[in-house]
This record gives sequence, structure tokens and C-alpha cells, in this order.
Amino acid sequence: MAEPKFVPKPNQVDYTNIRYAPVVNTVVMHDGKILLVQRSSDMRLYPGYWNGISGFLDDARSIEEKVTQELAEELGIVSDDIESMERGNVLLQEAPDYHKTWFVVPVLARVRTADFRLDWEAKTAQWYLPEGLGRLELLPGFDAVIGQFLDRL
Repeated sequence: MAEPKFVPKPNQVDYTNIRYAPVVNTVVMHDGKILLVQRSSDMRLYPGYWNGISGFLDDARSIEEKVTQELAEELGIVSDDIESMERGNVLLQEAPDYHKTWFVVPVLARVRTADFRLDWEAKTAQWYLPEGLGRLELLPGFDAVIGQFLDRL
């Protein structure tokens, strides 16, 4: 499925052609493992890279509300399945290929379930032990997101 054209909802910011964009990138953890998704080849940004669950901070929702929304949309993990969330320190990630500077808010989300269902944004996903991530082609900057939480994984 091709990425649908983004049409902003009322009170939602369209960052398509804006240089600086705030995003959340979530490290999803269960039973000592991290869930990584491989982005669909149809994605406009970073197709094929492995990543956490991410999304634009493009409305008035809090970080926690946005993470809850993204986990539900992209994985089918509902709020009752979220055990805890912890924010990391904001990272600045330059992306010259996309003419963007990302303001990345890292979040560690511990979930109660290993079950998930993918939406169109990912072609596959898998649970990994932290030491097994080095062999994957991670989204640029995602290693820094994970690095903020390594001592808590």
C-alpha cells in the first residue's frame, strides 16, 4: 500500500515542507526485549530502515497521549497494555537528504503484551534483545534514542 497523501485535520500542523519538525520516537519494551519495525518501502521518509514507533508532534496532544495514539495505530497496542512511559532528553537530528532537522523526543514505553498487529507503515517487526540490534540498518539517530535507555533495558 502506498503512503496516503497527508491531509491535516483541524488544529494539526503539516510539517511536509517545514525545515524543523518535532517528532516522538518510542522504544517499545516487553520482557527484556525491544520491538523494532522495518519501515515499509512505500514510506516517503526512511523506507526500509528499522526503527521504534515514531510520529510527528503535530497537534495539541501531550507526548504521552501521542505515544499512546501511535502504539494503537501502528501496533494495535491499547492504553491498557501500556505499563509505563519514560521520556528521554530531546535530540537534534540533522537529515540533509530530507532537508529536515528533527527535534526527537525519545520515549521508553514498557508494554504488558508481546502481541501486536502492524499497519501499512511497517512491512515487518520483531522483538530483539538489546545486544542484537547492531546488525540491523537502524533509522539514522535511532541508536542515540535507544542509548538513552540502555541502562534501564
